[in-house]
Amino acid sequence: MKSCLRVSSTKDEIKITVNAGTEFEDLLEDFKIKLPRIRKYYEKERLPIHIVGKALKENEQTAVRAILKAEIDTNITFGDTSEVLGLHAIKRTFEASVETSETKFIRGNLRSGQREEFSGSIAILGDLNYGAEVIAGENIIVTGRIRGMAHAGANGNKKAIISANAIDSTQVRIANVVKEITDNDYKLPFIYLDGENIEIN
Repeated sequence: MKSCLRVSSTKDEIKITVNAGTEFEDLLEDFKIKLPRIRKYYEKERLPIHIVGKALKENEQTAVRAILKAEIDTNITFGDTSEVLGLHAIKRTFEASVETSETKFIRGNLRSGQREEFSGSIAILGDLNYGAEVIAGENIIVTGRIRGMAHAGANGNKKAIISANAIDSTQVRIANVVKEITDNDYKLPFIYLDGENIEIN
């Protein structure tokens, strides 16, 4: 089985990076296989565990946490910071108008396992498919369907928006706010932050 995750450590945490496009059943198996190695990291420094990379649903996070907690009694978090998302060059968070922004255009569909990041806005002229990720410092516009993970305002900008022709995803993110989607019956969804809540119109 191909490895689904990478384990490393810093002076502050044990970092587990989940590969994009990983099937959840395979991920659970890989966590069980790598648990002795993760425990060794923990026993050395007694650090908290921070899981990054592929966005996991709430029930998936619960299952992963249960596997780890059976062997390791430490704080386990699932990250949304700009460093986790790959926007390493952005060192500060801000809130600013995004009516005008530098835009990266992607022609065609994003397939499973593909990941696009940009500090401005991203426009996808196609679909964002299952297992694909798009992470923008500002807006995300998709002319087709959003099925994968879309994170706008990843640098902390709460005025960022997400727009698409349709949405079949189970989760979207703006800044540090995550919304689990249970009803995908939206026509031309426009997604934005209202206070600390993500709204879809």
